Parts: sequence; C-alpha cells; structure tokens
Amino acid sequence: MTPNTLYCRWPFPYLFLCHSNSTNEASLNPYPLTKFLTWVQITIQTLFGSSSHLLFSTYYQFPKHISICSLSLGIFGSSLSQSPAMGETDSFFSNKSAKIFVAGHRGLVGSAIVRKLQSLGFTNLLLRTHADLDLTRQSDVESFFADEKPHYVVLAAAKVGGIHTNVIDSSYRHGVNKILFLGSSCIYPKFAPQPIPENALLSGPLEPTNEWYAVAKIAGIKMCQAYRIQHGFDAISAMPTNLYGPNDNFHPENSHVLPALMRRFHKAKVEGAKEVVVWGTGSPLREFLHVDDLADAVVFLLGNYSGLEHVNVGSGKEVTIKELAELVKEVVGFEGELVWDTSKPDGTPRKLMDSSKLASLGWKAKISLKDGLIDTYKWYLENVKQ
Repeated sequence: MTPNTLYCRWPFPYLFLCHSNSTNEASLNPYPLTKFLTWVQITIQTLFGSSSHLLFSTYYQFPKHISICSLSLGIFGSSLSQSPAMGETDSFFSNKSAKIFVAGHRGLVGSAIVRKLQSLGFTNLLLRTHADLDLTRQSDVESFFADEKPHYVVLAAAKVGGIHTNVIDSSYRHGVNKILFLGSSCIYPKFAPQPIPENALLSGPLEPTNEWYAVAKIAGIKMCQAYRIQHGFDAISAMPTNLYGPNDNFHPENSHVLPALMRRFHKAKVEGAKEVVVWGTGSPLREFLHVDDLADAVVFLLGNYSGLEHVNVGSGKEVTIKELAELVKEVVGFEGELVWDTSKPDGTPRKLMDSSKLASLGWKAKISLKDGLIDTYKWYLENVKQ
C-alpha cells in the first residue's frame, strides 16, 4: 500500500475507518469519507471549542477493494492548532503600518481592495505588476517574500493554478500572519441547491464550460485548508458571487452580462439606435455584488474570521436578467426599445449564493444595485475608450 498524503503530528488517539468495495477500483470514492471527517471535525470544534484540531494523519489506498484512513485527533491550545473562528484577530485593524501584499492589485477585485485598505489608513501596501513579479515563477515568489516579509496577503490574482501554490506556500514559509484566498462561485456544482451553501462544494459535477478554472480555484481552497490543518497556518478563503464595478472588463467579446449590457446600451445611445436585442427571455435569476462591497467583506474577514471552511460573499438579493437590463438601460439613459430574442438560450435558471454564514458573523452588503450601476457607469465614461 502507498500513502497518498502523510501528515505526521500528534499521534494520539487514532481512529481507523475502512471503506470497502468489492466491485471494482473505479468505484472507490474517498469523497463521502472526506465529508464525514469534515463533519467529525466540526462536531469536535463545537464540543471542545474552536482550538480543537482534527488532523488527517495518513490516507492509504489499497488496490481494488479497500481504503483506510487513519486520523489523529489532538485537542490542544490554539497556539498549536488553528485560530478561533471569530473575535480574536482584531490586531489586523490596530496595525495600520503592517505590510499587506495584494496580489492582482490592478484587476477588478484587487484594485477595490487597495482602495478600501487605503481608505482605512493602511500605509504599507505591497503592490507588484506582472512585470515586477511573475507569480508563476516559484523562485521569484520566494525571493519576494524573503525580501519584503509581508504580514498579510490577499490573493486576488486573475490567473490561477501555480500561482496559488507559490503564494500560499511562500506565505507560510516566510511567517505571514494571515492569507486570504479569493475564489469564485463557479467552484460549486452545476446543479447545486439554491441558494448555494458552502457545503455544496464537491457535491456534484461542475459546469463543463469552466471546469478547469473551477478545479484550480477548488485547489486553492483545499491548499488553505491543508496548510491550516497540517501547520496551523491562518489561511482563509472567500467565494464571491457575480461581481461588477470600476475596472470591470467591458470587452465586446468576453465580458460578463452586466458590463456587456452597459457597453451595448451606451453604444446604442451614442449611435441613436432604436433598439437593443438581448438573448433569451430575461427570466433567469442572478445575484450581483459591487466590488467595493467585496473589498469591505475581505477586510472584515481579515479582521474577524479564522475558520477552516471557506465563506460565501454575496448581496443576498437576486434580480431577473430582464430587471437587470431595464435598470442598466435606465442608468445609461438609452431611450430606445429593449427586444428579447427568445430563440436564444436562457442559461441556468437561478444562481444565488447562501451568504448566511457571513451574515451571522456580522457583515452584509451596503451598496444597492442601482447605486452600484450609477457608480460603474460613471467610471466607464471616464475610463473606457469610446
């Protein structure tokens, strides 16, 4: 038998769980066992406090018919395990000179986080362009962390994959206090329950059209969890819903629905067009979050959350695509007709994040959709080449 993973810490007491299958090797699936172990961990933390720790010691997989997972359960002080889930990380707000590395600071999300941190008085932000620091090169990332020694890291880089490995590992090795990894709602199964709770992760097949991107984001979540479980490293993850705002992508070929509508209505207004045609019936429901609200949530989580599980970040409010289009039309000032091409597909009927976990911690979105659209259109007029 060969170990897939090996975590050697606190070898007491051991509990051995066997999963047997006498049919074939392909049907051997560790996910039900993993979900059970996650439930065990949550139960133990509820009973003994958030400083209790469940360590997955060794996972062995035998050919064809059996897998054994041995796990080590250690109940010890928070200095040796993961940090508490809430209320004991307020030092983030007290040190405004702390070095904070925002990876991806030029993008939609990263630029909003920088604006938020600057508005709160943080004065020591570490910002690097791709030309300054290639996050896909492990040696460059190691050198950056060794030289700069950031206290906090926000991983908002648009590219995924090796960047996650490099930044998360270097953060741990060079003594970063906390890292926040930003994922995406695409991590959830195509047919996830609505609203989508955090525990829907890995409960079904992903949407095939963006499966590769989703897998990379899921890997980032699991890396954060692994470094917390094995090393006690304060790594957390947040999963935002559909975002919009300043620095959004308004490209005519690959922009998302909201900026695409804004660009098309603006173009129609400028050219004096009589109508704008939109695909589908307009009936699908979607949730949107202004990126400045996300930035506010990121700062809130940095100061108030240190749990194992990822956290959904959404507005909690949904609109139909038709309602969205009418609102964008109003904000842009297009006075022509909105025509729906019902011969075209609608897409997923509903997609809404369950953000009740974040709400229970004390955070909620503040920017209404209309106010957010007004802000975004103002930025569009001032910054996008017409």
